[in-house]
Amino acid sequence: MAPMSLPTPTIRSARLLLRPFTSADADALFALHSSAFVLRYWDAPPWSERARAERFIAACVRMSEEGSGARLAMDRVSDKSFIGWCSLTRWNPDYRSASMGYCLDGAAWGHGYATEAGRAVLQWAFDTLDLNRVQAKTDTRNAASARVLEKLGFVREGTLREDCVVNGEVSDSWVYGLIRRQWQPSSEPNPDR
Repeated sequence: MAPMSLPTPTIRSARLLLRPFTSADADALFALHSSAFVLRYWDAPPWSERARAERFIAACVRMSEEGSGARLAMDRVSDKSFIGWCSLTRWNPDYRSASMGYCLDGAAWGHGYATEAGRAVLQWAFDTLDLNRVQAKTDTRNAASARVLEKLGFVREGTLREDCVVNGEVSDSWVYGLIRRQWQPSSEPNPDR
């Protein structure tokens, strides 16, 4: 059976435009992923070569073609600047499950953008895919990311002990889950819906 594609959507929220990546995003993506500050709780070291950005964008296209998920570039509407990305990956139609992730530029932290993007992507996923469960992971030291997931309705389900090595330091991760029946669609006004 041929793989089913999952076209990456374009989603507008109050302050963000979430859209498919293009080759024009490579420089901004490299700047994001080469920052040791941004990636201090990431499970991989900062990028040191721009080619990594091109491979990442190619992987986004492949993910869409294979139907395994969607990774969306995140632009701030007010100044059209790229501030990060949000993704729904490991889409499993049999288990009706997927994993969510996000990465934002340090200057964009603390403004609610990750929560806004996550809510928009989850709304798309629950509306479009016959999804029952979304999972997410965060380093136990990353309190801000944990807060984002909790604001979105995720429940902390457990700790993966010493499952990552971040900058040479062994670290633990929290696993979060969001079940469809517990999903609370946003009550915030969205002019485009």
